[in-house]
Amino acid sequence: MNQIRAEFDARTIVVYQAYGPAIARPAIAARRFVPPFSRTRMTWIKPSFLWLMERSNWGQKSGQEHVLAVRISRAGWEEALAAAVLTSHDPRVYRDHDDWRARFDAAAVHVQWDPERSLRGAGLNHNSIQVGLSRHVIERYVDTWTVDITDLTPLVRKIHEHLKAGREPRAKALLPPERPYPLSPALARTIGASA
Repeated sequence: MNQIRAEFDARTIVVYQAYGPAIARPAIAARRFVPPFSRTRMTWIKPSFLWLMERSNWGQKSGQEHVLAVRISRAGWEEALAAAVLTSHDPRVYRDHDDWRARFDAAAVHVQWDPERSLRGAGLNHNSIQVGLSRHVIERYVDTWTVDITDLTPLVRKIHEHLKAGREPRAKALLPPERPYPLSPALARTIGASA
């Protein structure tokens, strides 16, 4: 099952990214991405907190020491999804492999589904979305869609300490409140989300 689960309200959705201090600290201070953040290479955003924790090893991987919560507009999020092409061929979405390949090569936004993660990092039976924004849409992400950036690194460290000490209920209580994100049928079809 492919399902977007996220922290969101009527106007915004939270996505997560992890960076080293050179990019993260200026972004945290400005509450938006500023140099040396690159506007010329693809950046991946993820609404699943635990998926990013698995990917960044709880903010311990080199270059991923700072975990950022990037609050963006839902209008921007859905604009990105509407422009997206899956990173692999899905016969439910594309006519054939050639149709997918042509769309993929021209796409400004890529979508990939990967197994969602448990608190302990185990793969779950539903998939979580990653959205890759190419240089063609990063300006909109930075200048138009981003509402706020907050540093979740202290929270990440606290949750991880609870986990390492065997206090799983305490760790779980601190997780961001993610729930299924509503999609129109057309948008769900575009990104291969489950009905």
